[in-house]
Amino acid sequence: MRRAPVGGRRHKGEGVFHQQSKVMRFGARVAEAAMIGVVRTVFALARALGPERSAAVGAAIARAVGPLLPQHRTALANVRAAFPHKSEAEVRAIVTGAWDNLGRIGAEYAHLGVLFDYDESNPNAGRIEVEGVEHFLALRDDSRPGIIFSAHLANWELPAICAARYGLEATAVFRPPNDQAVAHVVHEVRSQTMGGLEAARQGAAFAMQGVLERGGHLGMLIDQHFTRGVVVDFLGRPAMANSILGKFARQYDCPVHGVRVIRLPKNRFRLELTPPLALPRDPDGQINVQGAMQAMTDVVAGWVREYPAQWLWMHRRWRVPTQGGIKAT
Repeated sequence: MRRAPVGGRRHKGEGVFHQQSKVMRFGARVAEAAMIGVVRTVFALARALGPERSAAVGAAIARAVGPLLPQHRTALANVRAAFPHKSEAEVRAIVTGAWDNLGRIGAEYAHLGVLFDYDESNPNAGRIEVEGVEHFLALRDDSRPGIIFSAHLANWELPAICAARYGLEATAVFRPPNDQAVAHVVHEVRSQTMGGLEAARQGAAFAMQGVLERGGHLGMLIDQHFTRGVVVDFLGRPAMANSILGKFARQYDCPVHGVRVIRLPKNRFRLELTPPLALPRDPDGQINVQGAMQAMTDVVAGWVREYPAQWLWMHRRWRVPTQGGIKAT
């Protein structure tokens, strides 16, 4: 009878499999490094073109390629459901504008270091306008934790840069791009232009809580689907929203502001920070979590209705739980 291998001895096949695994891991690292080089090269070309021309090129590419992707059908369906009174031509114009905006954002990542050029002493000189500066300063100087929510509108990276420029201790919670090479280079750019950064991952809630415990400020995009969230009405349909900002608002009873970016003609932007929201409270006086998320979502819905072509319609935002799982609406 043939004995089974004992101790450190392995079958020949196991050794071959181990070597193949090592080769595959090495190949994956090499491929990722090569892709990082490609992405850096693309960013370098965008920088050589300058912010305006590279944004125009990115927009043209996105307008041409976007309609060929499955996400285009999702965007059309979302716009039709959100604005049933609009004609098909208007619906398609909104989605084309959304692709245009997305292409511009992709190119603008290469210029985040110079894109925010707001000068408070000469506010009309650059490409950035800021409304609600007094709220930024109040958040910075009130010695309290604070929460800032936003949405995927225009160039949604700019508020975190604005906070850093004003000396506001803020941590932006972000979702890394799915492509590892792009995520690596984008994180490099963000690290050079923003304050604290926290990836949306398992365990991130503890890091976010630590920011507020220290009296810092959290910034987070709230307009994406979150399976374990609370149901809110968004543009007339039920959607799932991450409830963590509502929970933190309840726990710390801190001010909650909204911030949005508006893309203006001639490659300019306006940042608007709202006053603190008056959030609904329970009979015991504590902030109601679902009501807080609905209040924030209502603000976002108003922003989207005002500038629909600047929002990210390609996301499957409307998915609500059913007894058998998740159902798109």
